[in-house]
Amino acid sequence: MDHIKFASIIVTYRCNARCQMCNTWRYPSLKQEEIGIDVYAKLPFMGTLNITGGEPFVRDDIDEIVACVKKKTRRIVISTNGYFTDRILEFFSKNKDVGVRISIEGLPSINDKIRGLKDGFERGIRTLVELNQMGVKDIGFGITICDDNSKDMLDLFYLAKMMGVEFATAAIHNSFYFHKYDNHFIHPEIATDELRKLIGHLLKSKKIKDWFRAYFNYGLINYINNRPRLLPCEMGFDSFFLDPYGYILPCNVLEQKMGNLVEQSFEEIWDSQVAQEIRKKVESCEKNCWMIGSVSQQMKKYFWIPSLWILKHKYLKRRMLN
Repeated sequence: MDHIKFASIIVTYRCNARCQMCNTWRYPSLKQEEIGIDVYAKLPFMGTLNITGGEPFVRDDIDEIVACVKKKTRRIVISTNGYFTDRILEFFSKNKDVGVRISIEGLPSINDKIRGLKDGFERGIRTLVELNQMGVKDIGFGITICDDNSKDMLDLFYLAKMMGVEFATAAIHNSFYFHKYDNHFIHPEIATDELRKLIGHLLKSKKIKDWFRAYFNYGLINYINNRPRLLPCEMGFDSFFLDPYGYILPCNVLEQKMGNLVEQSFEEIWDSQVAQEIRKKVESCEKNCWMIGSVSQQMKKYFWIPSLWILKHKYLKRRMLN
């Protein structure tokens, strides 16, 4: 099963945040119904593994989960709101080889408003600083762009650059996973303009990785403005999501279950007729999502497409982002 390039494990739907763009916290999973180590042990080998929620650090057994899946992947990144500083630091003191991305949705007042967390910005940044001082290498924070925080995006980018940590971007979208169907931009032109500025900074960087990040953000502009996806989506072909109840899904947007890992082996699910039918639905999906989990592998697979875009916009100096 070494052909699985990316997987995302949703370890819980429980969450301490009350985010405006996500209603998962209104529909928490029950602790006693969440799958345990015996089920995670059935997973195949995966290139990159994202552990997410809800909030992953509400699980008492997060250490045991990570210890189990470490044997099954080259890289683990945990997505968290960073609120439980002490718990997170204790975990990473024993797992410095694990990556972490903390969600920061803007400068203090905007972040706390969007996240519904009092002192959320302070807690998140404090966690990030402490992890940096601890020596964790694969760390960073990211923003989910919406109308309320578009103008804060560049400030967060400058902050990440100053701190020497990774900076990630996403845009609001609708999904059964988030129990949200009314996320939309009232002023997409503002977010688009801010993303153009970010792309300009990234293309000036001396880091090749930043040039490809520029292309990813160009794809976000496409998505925000309801344009076709720049690269094909192949979720469910070389990647998957696992929910807290053991269901294997192609992604967190297309609500299609391939099978349940509690009842079946991964191979039985992955090679099933149901999985084949779901992959056909992925091929004809018109949602045009643009998220790093489903895009990063495609950028590597079809590397000449972003490479030509970079060549055009970085070196040929043509008019950018029309």
